[in-house]
Amino acid sequence: MPTQNLAEAAAALAAGTTTSRHLVEACLASINDLEGQGARAFVRVYADQARASADAIDALRQANRAPGPFAGIPISVKDLFDVEGEATPAGSVILAEAPAAAATAPAIQRLLAAGLILIGRTNMTEFAFSGVGLNPHYGTPLSPWDRATGHIPGGSSSGAAVSVADLMALGAVGTDTGGSCRIPAALSGIAGFKPTARRVPLQGALPLAPTLDSVGPLARTAACCATLDAIMGGEPDRILRRAVLPGLRLLLPTNIAFANLDTPTEAALDRAVGRLDDAGVLIERARLAAFDEINEAHAKGGFAAAEAYAWHRDLLASDFARYDPRVASRILAGADMSAADYFALVQARRRIIRRFEADLAPYDALMLPTVPIAPPPIAAFARDEDYRRLNFLLLRNPSAINFLDGCAISLPCHPSGAPPAGLMLAAPAMADARLLSIAIAVETVLQHERLN
Repeated sequence: MPTQNLAEAAAALAAGTTTSRHLVEACLASINDLEGQGARAFVRVYADQARASADAIDALRQANRAPGPFAGIPISVKDLFDVEGEATPAGSVILAEAPAAAATAPAIQRLLAAGLILIGRTNMTEFAFSGVGLNPHYGTPLSPWDRATGHIPGGSSSGAAVSVADLMALGAVGTDTGGSCRIPAALSGIAGFKPTARRVPLQGALPLAPTLDSVGPLARTAACCATLDAIMGGEPDRILRRAVLPGLRLLLPTNIAFANLDTPTEAALDRAVGRLDDAGVLIERARLAAFDEINEAHAKGGFAAAEAYAWHRDLLASDFARYDPRVASRILAGADMSAADYFALVQARRRIIRRFEADLAPYDALMLPTVPIAPPPIAAFARDEDYRRLNFLLLRNPSAINFLDGCAISLPCHPSGAPPAGLMLAAPAMADARLLSIAIAVETVLQHERLN
């Protein structure tokens, strides 16, 4: 693969030093050559279609008619997005033979209109309901770190993250309801962005919890995520200027977010925070009341289980035996939430969001670990009680930002050779462009940290 990020690929295509067909062939070779990882990361590979699309884009570029600077770059798409003429299984066997989608999801259609090429559909947690990334139906792709042992990729956009980390695609489209872009990005050593939910259309994506669902990119860098986000958000001409680090104010919350850090993650975060401090970033440590209030609001249940149960109720009644048991049990928990409790949760969320936005107003962004632990080995999830405990740890920090209707990005912050760790930057709703400009600047410091 001659390039690893979108800007480099676009520049090489414009200069004529590579072709779309070459990029596609390199991705297909990675899919086929990585000891079965391609088969685990993808549930369907569009080899013939991708080659034909690449040849067409190359011809258009020769005639100066390419639809955009990123035309011809291969990306992957999570298995819960509609693609015209295909079923949308969402990582399940239950929907594998469902009626074909009549239209492609708008977010994906915008990428296709810009000339990006779908290399395949990526594996995921069944129905997107877990932060772990296990899939008993199609296999589990492994985190790129220590594959000999076999560590979880994070979920639910598990195959999306692995497809990017292993250069099977130069970018990926996932969804994020409680961290499903950011968790696998952190555990695979790449970047993952959760936009403000209302910015990118959700139509054509099989829902988990519509109150919390969002559509976001996973890629090698923050700038790559910004590019894909701009296209999916209908802002293809958006220009981001890298934020100036000296004087930037970041809030590091002292409650909840930094609990239960394992040793490698704590070390990676401490080093990254130290480098940012050296770069002139003003880091203030303080309690963030919203985090405590979220836990209190969830006392009688949360949005994810209640809204998932509403969608799955009939399917569970008819096809319960074909669900992943761990997914089914989480969905069934939503049956116990009353309408009054749900309404109270909606009201509490509005109040907590207002408090969060007021408390964060003096700062440029929030900074915290994406997840508190390095990717555990798959063997650590054999017992249901361990699965529940570790799944909660993985979801705890990123899911708070979904509840708060914010935007957030996970950036790799581990030194070279260490277990992957993610640093999450977050901001209130509709502060996406500013957050991405900060992330691009912070990333320069973290990349230096990873190389030293």
